[in-house]
Amino acid sequence: MKTTRTKVAIIGAGPSGLLLGQLLHRAGIDSIILEQRSKEYVLGRIRAGVLEQGAVGLLEEAGCGARMRQEGLVHDGTEIAFGGVRHRIDFKALTGKTVVVYGQTEVTRDLMEARETAGAPIVYEALNASIADIETDRPRVRYRNDDIEYEIECDYVAGCDGFHGVSRQTVPEHAIRTYERVYPFGWLGILVDKAPLSDELIYVNHPRGFALCSMRSATRSRYYLQCRVDEQVSDWPDEKFWEELRRRLDPQAQQRLQVGQSIEKSIAPLRSFVAEPMRFGNLFLVGDAAHIVPPTGAKGLNLAASDVAYLSRALIARYGNGSTADLDLYPKRALARVWKAERFSWWMTQILHRFPEQSGFDEKIQAAELEYLFSSKAAQTALAENYVGLPY
Repeated sequence: MKTTRTKVAIIGAGPSGLLLGQLLHRAGIDSIILEQRSKEYVLGRIRAGVLEQGAVGLLEEAGCGARMRQEGLVHDGTEIAFGGVRHRIDFKALTGKTVVVYGQTEVTRDLMEARETAGAPIVYEALNASIADIETDRPRVRYRNDDIEYEIECDYVAGCDGFHGVSRQTVPEHAIRTYERVYPFGWLGILVDKAPLSDELIYVNHPRGFALCSMRSATRSRYYLQCRVDEQVSDWPDEKFWEELRRRLDPQAQQRLQVGQSIEKSIAPLRSFVAEPMRFGNLFLVGDAAHIVPPTGAKGLNLAASDVAYLSRALIARYGNGSTADLDLYPKRALARVWKAERFSWWMTQILHRFPEQSGFDEKIQAAELEYLFSSKAAQTALAENYVGLPY
């Protein structure tokens, strides 16, 4: 077995692991990133692309903002359609802040290139990873690559390996508490090389179900439909998707919609999930390893970024002045923001989707909630504050 020593072992080369590694590198803190998949697989994953101002600032701090500044689409607001009418929520006017649409794949690519340019170690196809001795001051991570067994000795382990990763599974059952809400529907999404329907996202509440008109760039659009959890992608040929989307759009949007052949199509289940306390000895959970939000509020990647902000600053303090106070506060700080984002994502999901068990009373309450939102500056400000991102 080959043994290597580093300060921080990072499990997972998604945006959170790469961003943490880059921030630590710029602070002179050694780390090794392990990823069980290939580089091509990681870059092939299609994910969301709405960045809060905090996430944009972190990418700038990491030295990875140049292409985002050139290609990212700055959005001052969003639209919510209800009863065939669209209502605009003006983020900039209400909060002075904006969001940036820049695909998660592009974020990942920029971070990968930065790490490669820096010559910092990253191991793809690191198989059978396991974490040991997290309750000691010398945790160990073992993995196999090219049929050779490796061991990393480190001070800390950052579990950035997602909901199904090994990091959370390493924690003893008695030491972790989980909270979960599984929603009775999914999102059917397609990617198409056509100009977006609108300059900003359009969220749709419709009797037939939720819809979302989004984009990845000025020439690539992303559309979603609420669907049943038991449906398959094969149940939805392109023609059926476009026909159903049109039914849920307002007349003006129907006319502007540009259809085309999908270049990617998938169904994502929706859930809310939190694991506490996010630190177990010298193992820290980050991003989807600790929490999942439904995509309605565009918070998944952004929550991972705020976790990285708290953890990177804590580690920089630890190696800068020897203080572990911020590391001790990481779970409290991260979870306080996580639960606020969980609440917002849950609320957006509640007001925009049709639930199978929804009664007439529930529909009236949902309508009243939306009508209040559209008529109240205070309600719109609350939505805008959460959408552009709470401070951290």
